[in-house]
Amino acid sequence: MTAPRKPFTRADQSIRASDGEIEVRHLGLVDYEETWHLQADLAARRAKGAIPDQILVLEHPSLYTAGKRTQPEDRPTNGLPVVDVDRGGRITWHGPGQLVMYPIIKLAEPVDVVDYVRRLEEALIQAVRRSGVAQAGRIDGRSGVWVPASEGRQDRKVAALGIRVTHGVTMHGLSLNCDNTMEFYNYIVPCGISDAGVTTLSAELGRDVPVASMVEPLLGDLRDALEGRLTVADHSFGSAPDPTKGLPHHRAGKTPENGVGKREPEVRAQKTSGDPAQVPTTMFEYSSTKK
Repeated sequence: MTAPRKPFTRADQSIRASDGEIEVRHLGLVDYEETWHLQADLAARRAKGAIPDQILVLEHPSLYTAGKRTQPEDRPTNGLPVVDVDRGGRITWHGPGQLVMYPIIKLAEPVDVVDYVRRLEEALIQAVRRSGVAQAGRIDGRSGVWVPASEGRQDRKVAALGIRVTHGVTMHGLSLNCDNTMEFYNYIVPCGISDAGVTTLSAELGRDVPVASMVEPLLGDLRDALEGRLTVADHSFGSAPDPTKGLPHHRAGKTPENGVGKREPEVRAQKTSGDPAQVPTTMFEYSSTKK
């Protein structure tokens, strides 16, 4: 694992600005744009100190989300809705059977987004390994959690990350493929990566691994990673090109209400920053070798 510099915060210290309890919200199966509005509202309130840190736990109905670096050739060919979003990275799929967590966390000063993302990865790696996928780790140059090539299969991603930080507060987060269908990945270039695959815990373990079985283990590891009880380690087993390097940002227009996305099949969504107050934000794109 190549690091551009040492983290601002010691590995055994919390990266959170607060030492209070994190409030966990279990939302069930919820519309993507409804959750995006909720994230924006919570992030604005957290930045003002009106609420504690939050983690939203949920699943989404089937759709694609396109990050700032999504290219035309990445986009789906099956007519499923696409929402252009205010996070880094390229295109991915969300749907039932995939565990999604959105941490709304006020980061300690000085804000260290690289360290934050690596802590999210560490939490995912530990949870995935304890589920039985013992070889899960990182690929330098690519974010997320990966299973190494084996038995004629390519390296394959089991968990993805995409984040945004506004006024020191995090939005978006992580997704873990549990027992979701793989069909919808066939119609896109997932995360802009054409030389690797995508997988689920169920496919790797040969048994059903429902979302419910991974919620508490991942929440525990996420809390531990954010607060320094679980420290970032080198789990890299390979390296590959960063799929976002050198690509232009796409831009989308503005919606009438709150500036958050509009969705139509086969039409790019429209949005602004995702924050109702339209405050300045930082969108961060990450890979394990980000300089």
